[in-house]
Amino acid sequence: MITVDERQASYPVIDATLEAEVPASVQVIRTRTREPFEFYKKLTGKKDIPFGGFANTGNESWKQKLFKFLRGNLFIPDPRVGWNRFALDAATKVMKRKEMHAVVTSSPPHSTQLIGLKLKKQFGLKWIADLRDPWTDIYYYQDLNHTALAQKIDAKYEQEVLENADAILVVSADMKRLFLNKSTTLDPNKIHVIPNGYDEADFVHPSAPSKEEFTITYTGTITEAYNVEGFFQALCDTMTKNPLIRYKLRFVGKVSAEVKRQVEAAGLALITEYIDYVPHDVSIQYLMSSTVLFMAIPDVPNNFGILTGKLFEYLAANKPIMCIGPIHGDADRIIDECGAGRVFHYTGYDLMLDQLMQFSKAWKVNPNLDLPIINYTQYSRRALTEKLAELLVS
Repeated sequence: MITVDERQASYPVIDATLEAEVPASVQVIRTRTREPFEFYKKLTGKKDIPFGGFANTGNESWKQKLFKFLRGNLFIPDPRVGWNRFALDAATKVMKRKEMHAVVTSSPPHSTQLIGLKLKKQFGLKWIADLRDPWTDIYYYQDLNHTALAQKIDAKYEQEVLENADAILVVSADMKRLFLNKSTTLDPNKIHVIPNGYDEADFVHPSAPSKEEFTITYTGTITEAYNVEGFFQALCDTMTKNPLIRYKLRFVGKVSAEVKRQVEAAGLALITEYIDYVPHDVSIQYLMSSTVLFMAIPDVPNNFGILTGKLFEYLAANKPIMCIGPIHGDADRIIDECGAGRVFHYTGYDLMLDQLMQFSKAWKVNPNLDLPIINYTQYSRRALTEKLAELLVS
């Protein structure tokens, strides 16, 4: 496995505990890199690097606007492209020393796929391109201020990767549809849907929902793009109708300032708990101590295929899921298929209120709302890795 030296790379968040999950038998090669993020922090005075490659920096100064323009037009496909020459050099040395059957390149960042493209052309080995997010259809793409030339170059890279890879992995059926529209020569059979999943070993903690508080937990990042004000209002009205129940709304991860303002505007400030980024194992414990799990999908174009790893960990926690997002999208299909909860449209206030009222009524009888055994084991990483192994040896 070839990756970047963490002492040179820049990330929005780091969870060092996940290193323990890499088997000792796996050789990990770490290389140098060149990235613009440290320069960005020094020039703007920001402590953290932005998510989405400068796409969502909030209220922007002229410096941030300049960096966004440079990101969209000088760093194509993305600001991580400076790693490619170091990774290619390391991969070439390995290829010359060992006989390799196949190579897998995983993204984002999609610049990684250009490494696979060059290795395919140079060595002719089997290449599997694993694209976990859309490329030129990613929801913040239009915010990057690309020139027409930059968009043309980026689209050409995307098409080259799709047409030259021997197999393409995507996380959802809708992503497969998006990529199939990029080329008339693509064979649908070479695009395989293998979603994110959950690790069975992570779920060793027993379920322990509070008997004193009806706890609703959200883990991960949430911004105003998620459009969850209807849910906040439904929760506020549920509280008014059930004054004897103590409710808690808990966020574990990064919450934008605008979402915090929305929470306060809805009258939920006193019941809301904000917990900053925690190690993965700790986030699982927060899931297991919850009554209901809250999830949201950004209210953006092409969101029908958004399937985050969080969904599958929510399934494994065996708690009822309330998801705000597109109806009939891939997340809706999976949640319904597993009998794990329900997806509500962003404007579905009445249905959200009705569901919260039902949960509250049941909670008065038994504060443990855990689901009966549901059918989610097909999304374990063990099962999904078996599918990947079949592709590698075929």
